[in-house]
Amino acid sequence: MRKNFYIFPLRNSRRSGRINSDMKQKLIRLALALSAMVVVAGCESDRLQRSDASPGIALPPVERDVKYGDDVLLATAAAQPSGIVDEGARRLFDGQSLSGWRITPFSAAGPVELKSGLVVLRKGQPFTGISYTNKIPATNYEVSLDAMRVSGDDFFCGLTFPVRDSFCSFIMGGWGGSLVGLSSLDGSDASENETTKFINFENGHWYHVRLRVTEHKVEAWIEQKKVVNVVTTGRKLTVRFGEIEQSKPFGIAAWNTTAALREIRFREVSGPASED
Repeated sequence: MRKNFYIFPLRNSRRSGRINSDMKQKLIRLALALSAMVVVAGCESDRLQRSDASPGIALPPVERDVKYGDDVLLATAAAQPSGIVDEGARRLFDGQSLSGWRITPFSAAGPVELKSGLVVLRKGQPFTGISYTNKIPATNYEVSLDAMRVSGDDFFCGLTFPVRDSFCSFIMGGWGGSLVGLSSLDGSDASENETTKFINFENGHWYHVRLRVTEHKVEAWIEQKKVVNVVTTGRKLTVRFGEIEQSKPFGIAAWNTTAALREIRFREVSGPASED
């Protein structure tokens, strides 16, 4: 059966005014009751979804797990012995403090941590690094270290060093993760000069680095493989323009990447490893 709805004109009588007022009060009470039910339901839903949280304590953000989820990896890495250590070289990093170093003042650097004998450069935007505060000669020296890319996909060892009356950077894992080379030679960075090479670096893996700077040559090795062999006579060696210049005179930086370093050592040498 069809239902008929009627609208009664209540506006013109005292009784209608009283009924109208009563209806308004009922509608207000109904609205308040519905609001309370929604709030209770919402709280119950939140309680069910967050049952592992204590009252009054917010759950940690997901970012925290991403940022510090590599602690186990770092502990395992620290326990692995270094494959190649030059015992005759002087330690520049004592494994316990940043004595002799400073945190490079990049504009949006990540934290620098000491963990189990390692220096950990947390991912910055884009740089994080440390710089040596004691004197390094401009020639006839060799530096070695172990470096690891913990997470990320760009360079995990940007080693800036003095060479004669200038400075240069040895890059490992740049330009998307695999590029190796010197920045810069005659104005061309590591992606554009004859030192450009590509190596498939694995995250969580230690790589032993050795850099030798002599009067007329720069040489570098990763593990036992020679990757740089440049005669510098008549060449212009510079640091690439930008924030990396803050690593001068001697520093190590990572780009948009978390890196770990250890066994940073230095020794003086009398000449190049090879004459070729």
